Formats: sequence, structure tokens, C-alpha cells
Amino acid sequence: MRRTLILTDDLGRGERLARNLGADAGVLLHDLYGDDAPPAGSGLIISDVSALTSESVRRLRQALTVARSPDTPFLALVHGNLGRGEIQAIALGATRVLPASAAHALLLNTVAGLTAVGAAQPTKRINLNEQAAAAREVFASIFRADGPPSAATVESGAALVNQAIRETKIRDWLAVVASFDDNTHRHCLSVAGLAAEFARTLGLNESDSRHLVKGALLHDIGKAKIPRAILNKPAPLTPEERREMDRHPAIGHAMLVNGNYDPLTMAVVRSHHEYLDGSGYPDGLCGQEIPDLVRLITIADIFAALIEARPYKAPKPAREAYAILKSMGAKLDGDLVRAFAAVASACDVPQRASA
Repeated sequence: MRRTLILTDDLGRGERLARNLGADAGVLLHDLYGDDAPPAGSGLIISDVSALTSESVRRLRQALTVARSPDTPFLALVHGNLGRGEIQAIALGATRVLPASAAHALLLNTVAGLTAVGAAQPTKRINLNEQAAAAREVFASIFRADGPPSAATVESGAALVNQAIRETKIRDWLAVVASFDDNTHRHCLSVAGLAAEFARTLGLNESDSRHLVKGALLHDIGKAKIPRAILNKPAPLTPEERREMDRHPAIGHAMLVNGNYDPLTMAVVRSHHEYLDGSGYPDGLCGQEIPDLVRLITIADIFAALIEARPYKAPKPAREAYAILKSMGAKLDGDLVRAFAAVASACDVPQRASA
């Protein structure tokens, strides 16, 4: 078996990574800031660099020139800003990019796929299950009552969702996410997938798409402080429970207010239940007081809630859910609802022909 070469700026972290691979004898560590040149002839190269600065990128490029042959797969683990890191890794020629925060969940399957000789490429469904599992792991670290998540964690989650939606169909993403047992995990990851598909349909650039998906992941963060008995109640809420649930936008906004989040993301968290006609909550905003980004998330949020199964209701078919969106009239942005038709159609399960 050809060995795996790990290029790292932290040998201690590199050793932990090697142990995670479960093949210590077949793994060689190379200190990116050491004096020696890396060896050639590896079957796989993994980079694990804490910050892709201009100097570390220069050293990585130099090491890859020596160690990598044209057919050697290269897996880049990215810390921090995944969007920027993914671009830098691709520029270095990475075969695959993973967020370091999700590497433990995905590493062995990813390495197996990159190093299998003559093996068929993994199907999209297998990759999608891995992506969804990693996104769920990241979301679990976002959805915590003890404080706001780090920006890097949210970036990782958004990048995972965006990548999954780029590589597969939105209805397949929704089908995988529907199997998750936690209502809030399921809902927020559904909204994030719909937001990514909506961004793709609207032709948004990478930055705006990532911004939209980050807002989707965070929009219900305030529910982390709502009692679990209410969140997961297997029946409709009482009026008192509904009032408690309706506090989540203001609670979420308060959780993030000192977390260095941009104003638009803060607006998504606080205002995703506002309606253009002023009938929403918590502030009764109307018209131009509601930014476009919030309007997009509101549409995806309502649609996701309609197509989701709950103990007390069956999921609505995508076409029926979209008809309800259209029936809401002046509450929602009509132009955006019309644009969402393509997303709703992509969520529809094709009807089987009669035998």
C-alpha cells in the first residue's frame, strides 16, 4: 500500500490526524516549515494547515511541486474561512476540500474514495449522505444555548450545504435531511438547502450565496433557548406555548448581538417572521423595512415548514406548498415567490407512470 503524506504546520495535530486514519505505518508527516523537502511517491497527499497565509500557500505549492505526481490525489483540510480556503485550495490543485471541523466525520470515507484503485466513483447519494451528516455535525455545534457560534463554524456549515446542493438535487438533500430525528436540525438544514438552491436559481454570486445560506443556518438560533418540550412537542402548541415559541427571533438576535455578525445576518435572525403587510413579528415591520435577504429566507422557511412531516401533520406535496405561498399575496414579495417556482418544482417528487 502506498503511503499517505500529511503536510502540516503543527506536528502534534498532524499526529492526531494520522491516528484518525488508522494506518500509522502508512502515514508520513512533513513539517511544512521544516528544512527538509517532502518525499515523492505517495499515494495520497493531505494538507492540514491552520491558516492559508501567503507564506503557507507558497510553502504548500513548493511542497506539492516536489511530492505530487500528476495522478496523486490531494485532499485539503481548511481551517477558518472555508469559502476563501476552498478557493485557495482549488487554486493549489486540490482534488477534494473538506472543512477541518468536519474532517473527523468524513475523513475515512473521503480517503477511501480518493485512494481506491480501479474502484467506481462514489455515487452522489453516498456523497450526499456524508455531506448531510457533516452539515448536521456542524449545525449541532451552532445550535447551542450557551452562547453564539463562531463565524468559522457557520462558514463551514454554509460551505458544506452549498457544495452538496451544487453536486446533487435539492429533493435528494431534503430526503436525506428528513431522516434526522431532531425537528430543529431537520428544519434549519432544509431551509439552508432551499436557500442554496434559491441562490443558484437566482444566479447569485458565491459570496451572496454563502451569505444567504449562513442566514438560513442561523435564522432559528433563538430556539436553542426555547424549552425542548415545546420544540419537540408531538402536537400543536397551546396559545401560551405559541407565545413562548414566537420569542425565538428576538432571543436569537440577542444571542448574536455581540458576536460580530453583519447587520444583514442579524436582520435575518430577528425578522424572518416579518411580512410585507406588517402582520408579522416581533416588530411588525412592513415593505421596505424588510431587506431582500430576509424576504428570501422567509419564503424558504415557510416552504420548508409546509413540506416537512410533523407528528401532528403530514407533509404537503411541493406543488401544494407552493400554491400556499402564492396565496399569501401581499405578505410576501411577489417577484421572489414567482422566482421560487423553479425551486419548488425541483423539490417535487416525479410521479411514476402507471403500469
